[in-house]
Amino acid sequence: MENLKLLVHRVQADQRTVALLAGAVCGAGAAVLLVRRVIRSREAKVKIQRARERRTESLQRAEEAVRRYRESHPATNSALILTLTLSELTKQLQEGLLSPEEVFYTYMEKTLDVNKKLNCCTGILLESFDQLKTLDSNKKGLLYGVPVSIKENIAYKNHDCSCGVVIYLDQPLQEDGVLVEVLKRQGAIPFVKTNLPQALLNFDCSNPIYGQTVNPHNLQKTSGGSSGGEGALIGGGGSVLGLGSDIGGSIRIPAAFCGICGLKPTARRLSSQGVRPIYRGQKSVTSSAGPMARDVESLALCMQALLSDHMFSLDPTVPPIPFNVEMYQSTKPLRIGYFESDGFVQSSPSTARAIREVKALLEQAGHTLVPYSPLKIRQAAEELLVKGILADGATTMLQKLEGSPLDPCLKAQVYPYSLPTWVKRTLSFLLKPVASRASGIFSGISGVSSVPELWKQHAAVEDYIHETIADWRRCNIDVLLCPMFGPAFNFLYCGKVTTALTNTMLYNVLTFPAGVVTVTTVTAEDEEELKHYKGFYQDRWDKLFKEAVTGGEGLPVAVQCVALPWQDELCLRLMREVEHLVKQSRK
Repeated sequence: MENLKLLVHRVQADQRTVALLAGAVCGAGAAVLLVRRVIRSREAKVKIQRARERRTESLQRAEEAVRRYRESHPATNSALILTLTLSELTKQLQEGLLSPEEVFYTYMEKTLDVNKKLNCCTGILLESFDQLKTLDSNKKGLLYGVPVSIKENIAYKNHDCSCGVVIYLDQPLQEDGVLVEVLKRQGAIPFVKTNLPQALLNFDCSNPIYGQTVNPHNLQKTSGGSSGGEGALIGGGGSVLGLGSDIGGSIRIPAAFCGICGLKPTARRLSSQGVRPIYRGQKSVTSSAGPMARDVESLALCMQALLSDHMFSLDPTVPPIPFNVEMYQSTKPLRIGYFESDGFVQSSPSTARAIREVKALLEQAGHTLVPYSPLKIRQAAEELLVKGILADGATTMLQKLEGSPLDPCLKAQVYPYSLPTWVKRTLSFLLKPVASRASGIFSGISGVSSVPELWKQHAAVEDYIHETIADWRRCNIDVLLCPMFGPAFNFLYCGKVTTALTNTMLYNVLTFPAGVVTVTTVTAEDEEELKHYKGFYQDRWDKLFKEAVTGGEGLPVAVQCVALPWQDELCLRLMREVEHLVKQSRK
């Protein structure tokens, strides 16, 4: 009996020892994780500080260069230069009526001024001062002497493409992207990089490295995103032409919010080499680089310059289709489909009014307007858009955010992504009877569960493209006039109201060219009508959308123009027609 008691005592002692050891191991593991987190946080702060110092240095050096130029060239008529359209500017540069130096320093000075108000620049490309000195050899280029701004994720040699995340900092690119090379060959001078949201997949414009970009028409509103730095800089008058990228409206949204024009070309019409996405390999929702400017003619000129033999040579994966001037300049009456709301998101009063007014102008000009509705918009939103771009359940995006402080504009959007997949799917099931749209979105952000399911998703996208083209042909429409959600959102709402993206992301899935033209501004009557806004679902997202656009009196309102794939020039032609008719109506 004594021996048994002794054995029990020893076992109990061993159990306590094991428990203590296990506790020690767990504690040590937790300590290691904590230390790693602290080290990672410190490394992130150091990287962010270095990036900010590089930006500050570039801005200061540019300011000093502008000051010296002003002292030696006091007669430069900057006010006149800033009023010229891109077409007028290129004509005067090529005819020698203006020098590249006058134009360059005028826009550099204006950019520095706009950035102080809007925080839209991530750094001046100081190499542009050297390029300016060797410009004469490119006088035949379509963009000879034109300063061009570029979004931060577009590759420029010896500069970062951070996409607003710490993980990509301190990794300067070894060469220019294809589009930057083509711009230079055409005589343009890329001179500044512009801000974007953390990790790109958001339509605000804020990140922990460079901060929040604000709207040139109202500093209490966002510029939109993800090409929000471009929208703000061009809308504020600091650039005459810019390059952005668009995977869900990232050119069109900031163009609309900031009162300018922007084009998302047909997928793969322009080279994507050197345009960094937050992650690669996703095939369902296509991204396109494209131009942003104050008027449609500028977009067309930029496309004409980019669609050159030089681009086709640098990137043979791009179909060698030059700009079709005849299609762009055609005056043949068009048969135009239109709708005020897409059936998933009810348009704001100002947006719906903009569609009605533009429809009336087009009809008066001799075009035929045909009511149209996007096919299966609910299914497209949940199964093609959300599940397409987040097919991995947002795993890769969350990995790219590791080591970065999370920007406030992303918190509401990213939190559901970080839930375990089984939780997302359970919530989708439980919410189906009471909140159908929420159920669909949780299903979408769960991603796909296998490679065969991914292939089915890709096949569903292909089918949807073919079905939509067949529907256009059945309706016998050439182009589409449709809403561009807005006006500009209040801060911190973009990550909460991702449902609005059906207006824009639909055409990324379809690969159709789509562009926006500013046509009006929000009136007091629009604001009054907004008070009675309910939305189609009368759910949380509809309430948040109403809150997001409230207080927009005086802000720009745009419409969206869409064409079939590879008919970018027809899309631009409709945009130009809309722009012209709106200007005429104001006279």
